[in-house]
Amino acid sequence: MAHPVHAQSARSPKQAKQTSLQRALTTALNELGADMALVGIFEVEGGPLSLQGSRGFAPREAQAILRTLSTQEIDARHTPVVSADGESFRAMRLRMITPVAKALLAVPLQHHQRTYGVLVIGRKESASYTKKEKSLLEHAGDQITAVLHRAELFDGTMLLRRPVVGYEPAAAAAPPAAAEPLAPPESYSTPELQEKVTALLNDTAAALPFDRALVTLYDPVTSVIEIIGMAGEMKSDIKTDPKKDLRPGLRLAFDSSAAGWSIRHRKARVDMDLASTQGRFLDHKPLYKEQFACALVVPFFVRGQVGGTVTLASKTAGQYSLTDTKQLEGLIGRLVELLQTAPVAAAPAGRPGPVTEAGRPAPEPMPQGPSEPMIRKQERQAALGEFSAFLATEVREPLASVRAQLEDITREGILDFDPQTRVESAMRDLIRVETTLNEILDFAKPLELNRKPCRISEVIDGTLSLVATDLEMNRITVAKEYEGHPVPVRCDDAKMQQVFLSIIKNALEAMTPGGRLDIAVSSQKGGRMVQIIISNDGAPIPTEHIGKLFEPYFTTKRSGTGLGLATVKKIVDEHQGEIAITSGQDKGTSVTIQLPAAAPRGGRFRGRGRGGRHRR
Repeated sequence: MAHPVHAQSARSPKQAKQTSLQRALTTALNELGADMALVGIFEVEGGPLSLQGSRGFAPREAQAILRTLSTQEIDARHTPVVSADGESFRAMRLRMITPVAKALLAVPLQHHQRTYGVLVIGRKESASYTKKEKSLLEHAGDQITAVLHRAELFDGTMLLRRPVVGYEPAAAAAPPAAAEPLAPPESYSTPELQEKVTALLNDTAAALPFDRALVTLYDPVTSVIEIIGMAGEMKSDIKTDPKKDLRPGLRLAFDSSAAGWSIRHRKARVDMDLASTQGRFLDHKPLYKEQFACALVVPFFVRGQVGGTVTLASKTAGQYSLTDTKQLEGLIGRLVELLQTAPVAAAPAGRPGPVTEAGRPAPEPMPQGPSEPMIRKQERQAALGEFSAFLATEVREPLASVRAQLEDITREGILDFDPQTRVESAMRDLIRVETTLNEILDFAKPLELNRKPCRISEVIDGTLSLVATDLEMNRITVAKEYEGHPVPVRCDDAKMQQVFLSIIKNALEAMTPGGRLDIAVSSQKGGRMVQIIISNDGAPIPTEHIGKLFEPYFTTKRSGTGLGLATVKKIVDEHQGEIAITSGQDKGTSVTIQLPAAAPRGGRFRGRGRGGRHRR
């Protein structure tokens, strides 16, 4: 690890540059002497005005004023208004009122004949503004421009322009590459990749100092955000939980990390006070415990999609601003080049496989003479991989961005009641779409099983308790037949409960009120297997549908993704089990599951057994 990079205690020109805007605007508003005043700035050319300072106005009123001041209206004020006595003024009274301001006067803020913002004052009375007041307002606007110019905050086009690294590059014209494997490796962070990323971060320290820096890699299909490299000051004695400490290989939660926020919103963020964000973002919590003061998180893009984030943290307060993202363009360019050429996925431990020229693990050789069902299965998996990759990058990410913007609008409270209600209704529909989409993508993910010895009968009883209300409302009789001494099964009880819940819910949909549900658990093949049979007397399944029930996206329902039984089979297969469905007229439908038994050390389970036939 390279030597740590320490921030200087003295104020650098960059640090003074960060606070020039706040200092100039605060001073200007205080010196105006108006009852109410605000300043709006264009952070993006042609975009909406962003509130940068306000006094006397409620936040909702200030936002309403800035929405009214559209780009076309402000540009129209470039030509001074000539009064009857021949004097000209850029300041103009606004044709709107607010609950606290009966008269509003605005003046465009201009630099080199280009408007970069607006200064607005208000008064409680509806009297007209005098020539002196208009002149003072224009002078205050010119003073703000002069201060910002001396601070070199203009780039020749506008103030606080959106950094280049924040733009989403256009997708490459080249044909799309083949779908990547859906299963994430044990870790994206290899020692070779960590070393290269650390070297790139250390080279950047001269241009943009930091006390700690880290790079994360984002996999949109599996929603994995993993730290792949770090640099700067590191703890020599880790006394906290290593699973919670920032380190290469650590995977961050998408919804509770600053990196995930930056990926979802597709823009950089600056946190000036980690004390206020460490409770919200898990990647800020360890930084705050080590007395870091502020952090800058910047997303980068690979092939037109979010590839990951770069985070810089400093123990000096106010170290970073959004304009600093331009200093990271060189780092991000080399980082993207590295990730496009170097392997980013480690092979599973103990099974190093060959690597292709593109840096990806080569597929394992096919067995000789694959059967026709195996070929069809592989074709379906390949199609599913391509489809899931498309949904993750082209659908889920834009949906997340739209939802984030709607959440910001509703949280700000700037809408009236009716528009707010419509936006909230749209958010509910959007969340339902996201839920369905996540169900599809979750099916494509590899299962992570938490196996432990358990009694299948107890898992089934727990599942029945979840649907007890539905059973009672439909007057369904449940008959259970369990062995007196059940053989344990080593399984993930939560996943198996998901299996039984899906089967029982499907049975309830097929049954009429007053029906019967039979559940039998027994050992088979000399105690090596445990068999579960769940039967119902509902409407039979058409013969032509039996062979398609476990295929992904096959459904006969008006609503649904067709992944319920496909997920059931996936879970059973991962447990090295088997599942089959039989159905016929006057016989109802039976689902048979067989799972490998696993007796615990020392023999059978000890405890209360269940036997006989129980009727509900």
